[in-house]
Amino acid sequence: MNSIIFSENASVDLTAVLGEIKFSSLFILTDENTKEHCLPLVEEVFPSNSTFYTIDSGEKNKTIATCMNIWAAMTEAQLDRKALFINIGGGVLGDMGGFCASIYKRGIRFINMPTTLLSQVDASVGGKLGVDFEGLKNHLGVFNEPETVIVASEFLKTLPQQELRSGFAEIIKHGLIRDKKYFESLDFEHWEKSYWTPLIHHSVEIKKAVVKEDPKEAGLRKILNFGHTIGHAFETYFLDGPRHLLHGEAIAVGMICEAWLSHKKLDLSMAEVKQIQAAFLKVYGKIEILETDLPAVLDFCLQDKKNEGKELMFSLLSSIGDCTYNTPVTRAEIREAIHYYQNLPQT
Repeated sequence: MNSIIFSENASVDLTAVLGEIKFSSLFILTDENTKEHCLPLVEEVFPSNSTFYTIDSGEKNKTIATCMNIWAAMTEAQLDRKALFINIGGGVLGDMGGFCASIYKRGIRFINMPTTLLSQVDASVGGKLGVDFEGLKNHLGVFNEPETVIVASEFLKTLPQQELRSGFAEIIKHGLIRDKKYFESLDFEHWEKSYWTPLIHHSVEIKKAVVKEDPKEAGLRKILNFGHTIGHAFETYFLDGPRHLLHGEAIAVGMICEAWLSHKKLDLSMAEVKQIQAAFLKVYGKIEILETDLPAVLDFCLQDKKNEGKELMFSLLSSIGDCTYNTPVTRAEIREAIHYYQNLPQT
């Protein structure tokens, strides 16, 4: 596992990192939001001959077409194999930028500077890179670790509240799959007043421990996908429409549905299901899911990367803080789980 730097001053720590790495040139990737709000915090660090490239933000732009534009810019800048690629952005940008760096000339080194709460607690660890393809989330990708990750708390001050709330879902997930006390220590009533730095540290440590044991997702690492089979399906289905969901909002729905599946398929008590759903409903409210949405959402579940052949494999909770993986679930059971969510009272 390469180093993760928890930074109180991004420009100071980035200067130190660049002083330790020999590189021929720098390529800095931002989106329009991080170019405006985050790049100014570190811009003075970069040599005058650095290349800056900005892409449009959002999951809908996480495509091979965007990668082709990035590769064209890298080629035009005449980057060689000793060049260094720096991603300043959230999970979408880090996934895609790292993927572009890993493919260009069979791979150049890259540094991630995650700027959202979601990317700091989740995408910053584990070396999963990739893009969406044919409407399927993270369908193309590689495993490749960055040289280093600089997790700078000052970037969080640039975020709208909805983005912080999205990232909080992954913090909740880490408690549910691995640490009951952590889950129960979280403030769901006044989540926006949370002190993020220790939560980021703790979540990163949980994810690092899991990834260290299973770097390529052969087994245990699958528990990090709790809530994501159904959650990703909703995220993908609503991506281009008026009911667009951020990643955390979608997996909040997924975790309630998969908690109910955990009760049906494993030993998760109904009391714990209700504890989980109460937490998510308090933070995220309830989204409207129409019966006409279900066929497409169920089809997206069939494309989940944990599936084996035609069998849908889920990571489910046996109790809060204890997650299992490779539990087969049928399409009819997923439909039941979504019906359970649909029938919950509005908060």
